[in-house]
Amino acid sequence: MQVLIVEDDPTSRLLLQRTLERMGYEVEAAAGGEAGWARFQAWRPSIVVTDWMMPDLDGLELCRRIRGDARYRRYTYVIVLTALAGKSSYLEGMNAGADDFVTKPFDPDQLLARLRVAERILALEADREAVLALLPSCPDCCRVAHDGRWQSLDRLATARRAAVSARPLCPDCQRARVRDLGVAVPAH
Repeated sequence: MQVLIVEDDPTSRLLLQRTLERMGYEVEAAAGGEAGWARFQAWRPSIVVTDWMMPDLDGLELCRRIRGDARYRRYTYVIVLTALAGKSSYLEGMNAGADDFVTKPFDPDQLLARLRVAERILALEADREAVLALLPSCPDCCRVAHDGRWQSLDRLATARRAAVSARPLCPDCQRARVRDLGVAVPAH
């Protein structure tokens, strides 16, 4: 998975880069917010790990730009590194579009845990995009045409959930379910 690091402190940037590369991520690094924005536009990584406080363009403004870029539809998960603490800082970051926070100095295990959450969310977003690609949907708002009206994918899924749960399982899935419960079932 691709991760862009945006950090103006060279020591922190190198430490982050080496840590993420050891974890198996494909990493690129930028030495500040403006450089990070340019690199983001050119590379379009799945995850951005950005410092909050930088002199040219801070991490929250970078986050706002990423969220406001209408040319790019794929979701980018943004983790903000910060020495700032407290509820108001957290809310300010979330309002700017941050997905998560890691305090400085960062703990590699905590960062890895946050990256695993990012991977799960990005996988769900990819599944959602795959479903939208199969359905007649608006490219701007992602509402789906169904039964002569436009509705959100969530609303359509909720309406269809009852019908889906009433469908029978295939024989292989029935055996797997029973096996998972610890009951022996003879094969036919």
